[in-house]
Amino acid sequence: MSSASQWIGKPLKTKEGIRHVRGLGRFVEDIILPKMAYAALVRSPYAHARIKSIDISRAVKAPGVIAVITGRDIASITQPFPQLTTPPASNVKDYSMAVNKVRYVGEPVAAVVAESRYAAADAAELVDVEYELLPVVVDPEEALKEDAPILHEEAGTNIAAVVDYDYGDYDEAEASADRIIRANLRYHRFSSTPLEPFAVLADYNKTEDSYTIYCNNQMPMFLIPSILRALNTGLDKIRIITQDIGGGFGVKILSYPYMVLAAALSKLVGRPVKWVETRREHMMASSHGADRLFRVEAAIKNDGTLLGLKTETIDDIGAYARHEPAGLTVWAQVASGCCRFKHLRQRMYAVFTNKCPAGPNRGFARAPHQYMIERVLDMIAREVGRDPVEVRLINYVKREEQPYTTLNGCVYDDGDYIGAVQRVMELLDYWGWRRRQEELRKEGRLIGIGIATTLDSGTANFGQVRMLNPRLPNVGTSEAASVQMTGDGRVVVKLGSVPQGQSHETVSAQIVADVLGMNPDHVTVAIGFDSESHPYTFHSGTYASRFAGTGMVAVYEAAMKLREKIKKIAAHLLEAREEDIELANEQAFVKDAPERSVSFRRIARTAYANPYELPEGMEAGLYSLSVFSPPFKPPDEKKVGNLTLTYSYQTHGIVVEIDPETGKPKILDYVIVDDCGRVINPLVVDGQIHGAALHGLAAVLYESFDYDSTGQLLTSTFMDYLAPTAFDTPSFKTERISIPSPFTPLGAKGVGEGCGTPIPALINAIEDALSPYNVRLTNSHIKPEEIYWIIRKFKHHT
Repeated sequence: MSSASQWIGKPLKTKEGIRHVRGLGRFVEDIILPKMAYAALVRSPYAHARIKSIDISRAVKAPGVIAVITGRDIASITQPFPQLTTPPASNVKDYSMAVNKVRYVGEPVAAVVAESRYAAADAAELVDVEYELLPVVVDPEEALKEDAPILHEEAGTNIAAVVDYDYGDYDEAEASADRIIRANLRYHRFSSTPLEPFAVLADYNKTEDSYTIYCNNQMPMFLIPSILRALNTGLDKIRIITQDIGGGFGVKILSYPYMVLAAALSKLVGRPVKWVETRREHMMASSHGADRLFRVEAAIKNDGTLLGLKTETIDDIGAYARHEPAGLTVWAQVASGCCRFKHLRQRMYAVFTNKCPAGPNRGFARAPHQYMIERVLDMIAREVGRDPVEVRLINYVKREEQPYTTLNGCVYDDGDYIGAVQRVMELLDYWGWRRRQEELRKEGRLIGIGIATTLDSGTANFGQVRMLNPRLPNVGTSEAASVQMTGDGRVVVKLGSVPQGQSHETVSAQIVADVLGMNPDHVTVAIGFDSESHPYTFHSGTYASRFAGTGMVAVYEAAMKLREKIKKIAAHLLEAREEDIELANEQAFVKDAPERSVSFRRIARTAYANPYELPEGMEAGLYSLSVFSPPFKPPDEKKVGNLTLTYSYQTHGIVVEIDPETGKPKILDYVIVDDCGRVINPLVVDGQIHGAALHGLAAVLYESFDYDSTGQLLTSTFMDYLAPTAFDTPSFKTERISIPSPFTPLGAKGVGEGCGTPIPALINAIEDALSPYNVRLTNSHIKPEEIYWIIRKFKHHT
């Protein structure tokens, strides 16, 4: 497409926003079906226990109760979910409700179905469950030990997966190094806490033996094989519908067990059943981002050059492998981060613990890995006595090296990482702050400056999972979209992408309007997703920053196909050559004789109502479908291959001041430079950039899922798990580099996740502020009281 576009690149107000600010959104909670019942779940108060008995006698007699269902009832009509991993962990039997044993606090053990949600909730308190308590393991390192309590007897081990990677020759890097530095790091457990928690409405039709499921899952068709297996049904017997979704961020991928549970409940009681999660349920039993522990060894030169890394990692995936251990492969999309080192040896474990099952969270698997790399770069700077920015300028991939092939065969499409760092330095007045930092320290003020750059890889090649389990069939990725011109000359677009706040309706309308020469207001993009009417593939959904590389491309290609059909009909009606026809202002005209024109309405009427006037051999109607799939191949036996299509990136520069009396960090300045290729709608991208920045800041300063030794979640409400407010949000100074991707037809790159850039940037800044105390921070989350005790301990010893 030409760079001169009428609508692409324009900051149009979003179609979705207009709907939502008027209170006209339609969510699962808004859907009411005839004879609909409500479900409430009885959840385990223990992290690890055998279920000795469940007494439902009082609950079934409660007012309004229709039925009380236990895990054994569910197991009698459903199958366990398939496991991604290899034996023996693949032997795990995972149902949507606990059957004989509970493995984390909050695991469902029974469901009450009643006439109202209040009746269901009241009756749930009357279900008496007798438990036999079992030993608990919450520390992932302890879970690896031979004498650790075993969560799944059928597996006989707490190791869900172990994968080895060996790229280049780390032994050579070690031999060539001037120094070896070592560190133990932790990327902590947190989540996204979307405004709307999990919600499902399932309706079983006994006559047709079929299910209709309304949900807010963000990739239901990707998960449909697991859902079909669990329900023991076929794709022709299930309909999945999403409408507006109140945020996803990866967390809503793991709602599929509840989709199966609601469907099973509907089948058992013979009525539609709605279940909507409470906030407390969501915090303790929906999905958490996995903790990742790193033991890191870095081979470096005295000038700060990073030659290679040797790491061992442990991912704490909680009680079940419901999406994990995919994180043991997805990280490899960014194996070397923004750097040029060519040697990496990494052994990775995923282990079961008595915690909430882990799943994707913004920047899944890639954010932890790049956090580690960016922290190592700061450690190198301290070790060799250079500024952290100088170390980055030495190690980052240069613009002239793009497209750049990494140590494991991934291809970075294009970017100027060093240019982004330099621009952040200018906007932040980096060297000015360095000078002021020394002066202010003499006054007792603790000023720190941090910087980091991370890549947001988008459009994943699912062949990557073969690095974990070679038997898995998936390779590549794909997405579908349809574009139809209706009989009155308007346009309807249907997506397979299942958006949850990314403004796909707006962006798709802009693309289609540009291709067809229309007003975006005359392009209707169907809300949400419906498997009976929307196109889809088994990769469909919105996750992993993939819309720019797949969904957007499918929309564009479908619009281009429709454009050619419109031009063909117009050429026939105007008795002109097809190559001489142009489209603008919702009409087709002859390029050198614009007075010879025909409106879209006239073309559409011809296509739908007057096939006599169509060109010979052309079918009636104006429908277009595109299914886009990049040309991916599986990685080879050495785990080398191109694992994703696009790489956007962000550089964040942060200045903080620590209050020595309270330990509280205050952000004094914050600069972001991003590059997501060609921007379709700047307002939408700005929202993604700001949202990702605040999410990362919140992870460092506020949000952490903390468990005690008995497996009790200590941060299960917003009283303890602190979500930031507008008051806590700093002002961001932002600037954009736009280097188009050569691998997508529109030049766009995925931008939704941000890959956690604020996390290493802010930790680097806080550590820099505390450098007079010779502190090395090892966790991605730090509380003010921890900083306070660091300062107090130093003062006590001096």
